[in-house]
Amino acid sequence: MTQKLYDISRTLFSGMAVWPGDAPFELQPTSSLTGGDIVNLTTLTLSAHTGTHIDAPYHFAEEGRTLEQVDLAAFWGPAQVVTVSKSAGPLTPDDFGGRDLGLATRLLVKSDSSNADPRVFHPDYVYPSPELAEHLGALGIVLYGADAPSMDVPESAALPGHHALQRNGIMILEGLDLASVPDGLYELVALPLKILGGDGSPVRAVLRSLPDKP
Repeated sequence: MTQKLYDISRTLFSGMAVWPGDAPFELQPTSSLTGGDIVNLTTLTLSAHTGTHIDAPYHFAEEGRTLEQVDLAAFWGPAQVVTVSKSAGPLTPDDFGGRDLGLATRLLVKSDSSNADPRVFHPDYVYPSPELAEHLGALGIVLYGADAPSMDVPESAALPGHHALQRNGIMILEGLDLASVPDGLYELVALPLKILGGDGSPVRAVLRSLPDKP
């Protein structure tokens, strides 16, 4: 069987929604073939947390690792996609209906956010509670991925979800598009850029279906 690829990255475009206060995404042409230049060339302007991106621990913890220091192993390997029916608020283990969340060491949570208008910032979304982070840590989860833009509510200053995941050794992947992905097990690749001192990075996140067992 041919293994299927799912591109679970958000498309970056001018006018897309960004976190309130972040720099808007811009793609500015600086040379063009039609203008007589020898190449087409553009300049990108964007926040490190635009679209589908990872949070380095330094993003929310002064002593946290920056991008060039994070272990890339968390961003490549087996992943489980699980849909939740809850549309907003903190997620607890009970919101997963008794499903085994330890089938893979990377958990990707699919919610209504995958179908939201990408031109509008939606402040209502689901995010992991500290209770869920503790539960996932005990299961050996190394990465928590979400189609939501954050691990906490927009107005949060303490960021309990972010810090609980960090305490449990769980890296953060935000802004996924899981709309076309059925629940199940996959191989995930979502590698960040190697930015010295970086607090976050957009990624091209891809899932590959697993081969059928003989």
